[in-house]
Amino acid sequence: MIRLLMIVTGAGRLTLKDGSIRRTGCWAEEFVVPHELFIEAGFEVKLATPGGVEPPIDPESMTPERVTGGMPIIEHFKAYLSSLEDLKFPYALEELSEQQIDAYDGIFLPGGHGPMEDLAHSKPLGAILNRMQGANKLIGAVCHGPAGFLPATREDGTWTFQGYKLTAFTNQEEGEVGLADKVPFLLETRLRELGANFDSGPPWKPHVIVDRNMTTGQNPTSSYGVAHEAIEWMSAQVAPR
Repeated sequence: MIRLLMIVTGAGRLTLKDGSIRRTGCWAEEFVVPHELFIEAGFEVKLATPGGVEPPIDPESMTPERVTGGMPIIEHFKAYLSSLEDLKFPYALEELSEQQIDAYDGIFLPGGHGPMEDLAHSKPLGAILNRMQGANKLIGAVCHGPAGFLPATREDGTWTFQGYKLTAFTNQEEGEVGLADKVPFLLETRLRELGANFDSGPPWKPHVIVDRNMTTGQNPTSSYGVAHEAIEWMSAQVAPR
């Protein structure tokens, strides 16, 4: 059985440039859609958050204005999230041993603005990513999830994923939600500065990039596509147990 570790934000608040606080968390679609697909594919999926806290769901991600399909899909998201007992008791990512990490075939990071508050600065997450990258395991993320890639650095200080073609929530999309001049940093800009070969598609349309062992999606509508590509990659690469 293929085993996947989902690293989810534990931050329900984002500190903006002016010091004010914006309520946030994990974006529901970016967690539920991939998780469902991974389970349907027969994967064993475990969750981890900073501190082992229950991951908060961004309330905006459960509103008809933000969810294609409206209330029926929102009700499905709610029911699915309520059904996951391990969502209430995730692993603390800081406490995962190397032996535990080695037991997984890949890692996947959903988005929401929460990762900009915690995962983007998590040295333990950086170490986990480095270990998985060194073993050529799947590295996957969607929307703001790639913020979790930022702390992954080599011993010489260079970024672990330098030169990788990838995508994430774009500066244009950040601007269209009215936060480009408010968030602590622009994810697209930061990824480019670190050496990513950043590739963007039209705003709010599905856009998925696969480069070697990495699969990334640009925005919430990319959740299905990026999970599908992750499943395809792991199914082809991981030897049956």
